[in-house]
Amino acid sequence: MKQDDATFQKLINSPQVKRRFEELLDQSAPSFVSSVLAIYRNNARLQECAPGSILGAAGIAAALKLPVNPSLGFAYIVPYKGVAQFVLGYKGLIQLAMRTNQYLTLNAGTVCEGQIQEIDFVTGEVIRGEKISDTVVGYIAYMELLNGFKKALYMTCEEIDEHAKKYSQSYAYDIKSGKKSSVWSLNFGAMAKKTVLKRLLNTYAVISIDQRDLTTAIQADQAVITEEGFRYVDNEPDGEEKTVPFDTEQAAEFAEFNNLAPDDEPKEDATTNDE
Repeated sequence: MKQDDATFQKLINSPQVKRRFEELLDQSAPSFVSSVLAIYRNNARLQECAPGSILGAAGIAAALKLPVNPSLGFAYIVPYKGVAQFVLGYKGLIQLAMRTNQYLTLNAGTVCEGQIQEIDFVTGEVIRGEKISDTVVGYIAYMELLNGFKKALYMTCEEIDEHAKKYSQSYAYDIKSGKKSSVWSLNFGAMAKKTVLKRLLNTYAVISIDQRDLTTAIQADQAVITEEGFRYVDNEPDGEEKTVPFDTEQAAEFAEFNNLAPDDEPKEDATTNDE
């Protein structure tokens, strides 16, 4: 059910919600709340989402100290089937990793035709070649730790596309229907960079229990906050609910935001996924 602007503004500026954002952001809370309101006002599909899910997605970004302004590319609040997902941007992933003070270099980028000659099947080392055209053929992520460990990971455009269709029902729907409504359809390059970077970090990064921001962000990416845990609504084929229990104290705190909003029934719509 679509809410009017005044109703949501009253909710997000209510004493209990303001207090929670102030606890997370201190003096930056007012500007963060203003940015959430601006996103809400400019996205008609977000206005149809359950208010608790919007607060939950905003709460994750606030806890991670990531701005949600879409033009910055750190984090997004994305509507899908009547609920709001937290979507981590690749810039946000880099930001959180660098905060751990473990990395000398961390980057993700596009690879054009000819730029990769081969990949050593034993070491995984990427052998560079000479660029022969501007055609993008894949995406690469690279990390170098302060202790000297370095690693690169490359995925072709075809591999990225298959990953997107497997883990995003909205993107698969776009492909079948010829539409462009999902985050993947609207910003394939940024999502591709995040995917290859996230896979690199998940496989080779130093991720420990004392780095809870990075751990939580990876787990919360493309999730909706529920009282039971993270629900990945865009990765639920055939209506099968997929919820992963919270595994950090910080993540469990996000569920509190759902209790700060009135109950609202989400509107089912396979096309409502927008950045």
